[in-house]
Amino acid sequence: MGRLRDRLTGTRYPARGIKPLPTMELREALLALGGPDAPFRVRHAFPKEKADLVAERRIAKLDLTVKIRLRLVPGTREVRTLEEQWGNLSHEHSGSRQYGRGGSTRIAREWEFQKGPDGRRRLVETFRYDSRDMKDPLRNTVLAAGWTWRGVLFRW
Repeated sequence: MGRLRDRLTGTRYPARGIKPLPTMELREALLALGGPDAPFRVRHAFPKEKADLVAERRIAKLDLTVKIRLRLVPGTREVRTLEEQWGNLSHEHSGSRQYGRGGSTRIAREWEFQKGPDGRRRLVETFRYDSRDMKDPLRNTVLAAGWTWRGVLFRW
């Protein structure tokens, strides 16, 4: 049952032979991801968020806010993550904001016709959002540090 639960929650384990980094070094590496060029920011969590760090991204065009709360557990060398979304989570309910929790991949694109250099009309992507643009760098940093990335749905 353990491996099935890992698949459902998105848990990933580091490669064998990687020496785990100390907690403070991992924390600094995660905070550095949210730099000025990043599409998201990583900050220290507020006490009510019950986490150590929070990665946050707001997409105004989709009226969507995505947060990944990160709790560092030094005893087991794992980072427990809780993914949350607020906004228009489905196309049917375009007028109401909804709350969603758990790991999911969301991709949104917008295209329009434009005139190309040769004078012909062509489709050009004008907007792109992929939830993996935030989650993948966080997860890769945790795994490269020798820690486990553990997705959490209910127990926080």
